[in-house]
Amino acid sequence: GKAALGEEGGVLLCDVGDGASLATMARQTRLVLNCVGPYRFFGEPVVEACVENGASCIDISGEPQFLEGMYLKYNEKAAEKGVYVIGSCGFDSIPADMGVLYTRDKLKGTLTAVESFLSVKSGPEGVCVHDGTWKSAVYGLADEDNLKKLRKKIGYAPVPVVGAKLKKRGFLFYNQEFKEYSIPFMGSDGSVVKRTQRYLHTELQETPVQYGAYVNVGGLGSVIKLMFAGMLFLLLVKFNFGRKLLTKYPEFFSAGRFTKEGPTQKQMDGTSFTMTFFGEGYSEGQDPQSGKPNVKICTEVRGPEPGYIATPIAMVQAGVSLLEDAASLPKRGGVYSPGAAFSKTKLIDRLNKRGVEFSVISKPEV
Repeated sequence: GKAALGEEGGVLLCDVGDGASLATMARQTRLVLNCVGPYRFFGEPVVEACVENGASCIDISGEPQFLEGMYLKYNEKAAEKGVYVIGSCGFDSIPADMGVLYTRDKLKGTLTAVESFLSVKSGPEGVCVHDGTWKSAVYGLADEDNLKKLRKKIGYAPVPVVGAKLKKRGFLFYNQEFKEYSIPFMGSDGSVVKRTQRYLHTELQETPVQYGAYVNVGGLGSVIKLMFAGMLFLLLVKFNFGRKLLTKYPEFFSAGRFTKEGPTQKQMDGTSFTMTFFGEGYSEGQDPQSGKPNVKICTEVRGPEPGYIATPIAMVQAGVSLLEDAASLPKRGGVYSPGAAFSKTKLIDRLNKRGVEFSVISKPEV
């Protein structure tokens, strides 16, 4: 019953080094999906062209420095132009950000803290990721000091802690729930969720949720390999020469996990992810500012291979939500995290229908 699409648009060539070509592109559309990373090198010209020429923009960046830098530089201008710039709309960080909101909405009462645990399962062919993601990690870790300076410049309002304070876990711990070892998740999920919670608290007066992100790494053998590789990575990333080595030989330094070719079809077909959320809070009528949390809930987001199957699903459905759920978006344009932009839309329903599935594992228990 929907109107037929117009004629196929054809191919429009543009280049992040050629501002005029980007402007020509942005003037011809309502929404640009930008997949060209690492975003710290190639992202800003696209954001600038979109904002200047009245197009919204979605990307799949997992780079906090880029995401928050775009907020500092373009939030006001995007608001003036009435366009939405929404970063991290891939595996980083839609499952985490929307998963926290889903958990909150399924708890009868007030959710005050959530921990998520990521598990990635692979088939006999193993897991592989393109080296563009590797480069983003190399340069992101090398530039951590500048991220701190950027956050000072933005001058974020502190997010209040409601309810019992969520304890930080150690760098490595044995996880009784999964019977394997876990470490903090090094991606952008923590910073993205925090930005969403700050927005929902300051703009919509919603109770902010504390969040901790972790990844399950397996048994003791996996831990030893990971620690060795991690120490070497952290040592090399500090020096220009080391960064050149890491980016030139990703396969060697990541034990085959990152390659210049990316995954094969067989590897993608055999890989899937599960993100499990353990939430706690206060039942209806219970004051979150006094006493211990008295209700728990467990939810889950499941999906296919994260980088090349789940990410395009998430990105495209975010784009569809931006275009079709316009009345449910924030009233002003601006630079947003996914949860801030899509908390009132049908994005989770859209994802559920396309294989990135949100579900309640154990109902809230007092």
